[in-house]
Amino acid sequence: MKNKLFVTIALLSTAFSFAQMDAATIDALVERTLKTFDVPGIAVAVVKDGKVIHAKGYGVKSILTNEKVDGNTLFGIASNSKAFTAAALAMLVDEGKVKWDDKVIQYLPNFKMYNDYVTNEFTIRDLLTHRSGLGLGAGDLMIWPDGSDFTAQDIVQNLQYLKPVSAFRTKYDYDNLLYIVAGEVIRVASGKSWCDFIEERIMKPLEMNNSIASFLRLKDTTNTIAPHVPVDGKLKVIKRYQNHLFDGAAGIYSSVNDLSKWAIMQMNKGKYGSENKSLFSEKEHNEMWQMQTIIPANTKAPYFTHFSGYGLGWFLSDVKGYKQVGHTGGLEGIVTQVTLIPELQLGIIVLTNQQAGAAFSAITNTIKDSYLGVASEDYVTVYSNRIKASEATADQVTDDVWAAVAKNKKEKFKIDFNTFSGSYTDNWFGDIILSEKKGKLYFASKRSPQLSGEVFFYKENNFVVKWNNAYFHADAHLFFECDATGKAIGLKMQPISELTDFSYDFQDLDFKRTEK
Repeated sequence: MKNKLFVTIALLSTAFSFAQMDAATIDALVERTLKTFDVPGIAVAVVKDGKVIHAKGYGVKSILTNEKVDGNTLFGIASNSKAFTAAALAMLVDEGKVKWDDKVIQYLPNFKMYNDYVTNEFTIRDLLTHRSGLGLGAGDLMIWPDGSDFTAQDIVQNLQYLKPVSAFRTKYDYDNLLYIVAGEVIRVASGKSWCDFIEERIMKPLEMNNSIASFLRLKDTTNTIAPHVPVDGKLKVIKRYQNHLFDGAAGIYSSVNDLSKWAIMQMNKGKYGSENKSLFSEKEHNEMWQMQTIIPANTKAPYFTHFSGYGLGWFLSDVKGYKQVGHTGGLEGIVTQVTLIPELQLGIIVLTNQQAGAAFSAITNTIKDSYLGVASEDYVTVYSNRIKASEATADQVTDDVWAAVAKNKKEKFKIDFNTFSGSYTDNWFGDIILSEKKGKLYFASKRSPQLSGEVFFYKENNFVVKWNNAYFHADAHLFFECDATGKAIGLKMQPISELTDFSYDFQDLDFKRTEK
């Protein structure tokens, strides 16, 4: 997952430039990044011309233990797992077990989208390319936050209730759920679970010996980071995301030492090891790195990117005349980035245990600029200033909302909670209950228990919910629809802050009252 702030960090220019960065310069850059963005631990690897020239850990795995990060420390790589799902399917294509343009319903007959035409035409390729017509992160509340009881079959069946926001195959909108569906296709076509396939068919041949397809499969957790989130200005260790359901989109735990092997194999067009064995064919490697979905490009200096898009499990663009292939990933308290420039045989991997995406962007872009030979920004300062400005704007919005709530409480504004309390249901998310207890109103989701908290009156038929877990940073508006008597009959939601992670897709919910 990625919050809207680090999704929208732009690439800027001017200031100073480096020669190709040596270890001491990288060390200094990372140490400064740790302090500026309040990140406890970072691991960085640089591969060049088929060799690892830098792989090192910085800072600590957890602020509770102060144990040091090293090159083998495991981080959740989150959506960088998507490229592994694409690679697994490429291997099955090589073996003749699937074709990219096979219809999904050939493998999953109960797969159903909102529109029958889309259902019947939806291909395996479509699962990987973020062009389904669904909105950004649509349906992610079935997997986010952790602790819900939804299954893979629920995902497959509930897609039909998610209304599209654009025509099929016409627009890029990032999604996670369809990668879960892709994992189910792998299971059906291969006879192996997604986790078994990834570990046996990809990690084992590449000798990614410390990596695992899902945290729940990790037997030794001693060299694993803890996720950290800032809460009220202070860094806090939070409970790790562990939902197996998310594995095909974001499940892998790996290290910079292991991911370096993955990056080298990718830039060697599927070949690996001293015997030049092939994980997948060059033909399918090229297929994964061909643009499938167009994303608007940023043509500003220093990279002058003319074309941008998404392939199969990878973001694609041109930077300073070179092809760039990469991905980012985010879970609560963890964000990561893998960047490859194959024509330079350059790979940069940055793993962090805090959710400030600006940290990996600052490190990656500074190292990248030294190889591209462009005048590099002081990205640490630029991104730090940008975050402060964005957060100040967002904080003003949320502060205004909570100030109005506080004023209502002080003035003892009378609300008949019976008008709003009761059971509500949404077609894909299931039931919630709004209940009054000792003069207060509470929200509770039946299928996603972490989504619970107190509800406060804001204005008219607009309330707000403050989740019990403050580290969500995802408090939300509740908009009630009322009948002629003033009784609530429906409910819609929306995040309060524009910086709320897009996987809290409250805007896709449409609750109807089931209990008066």
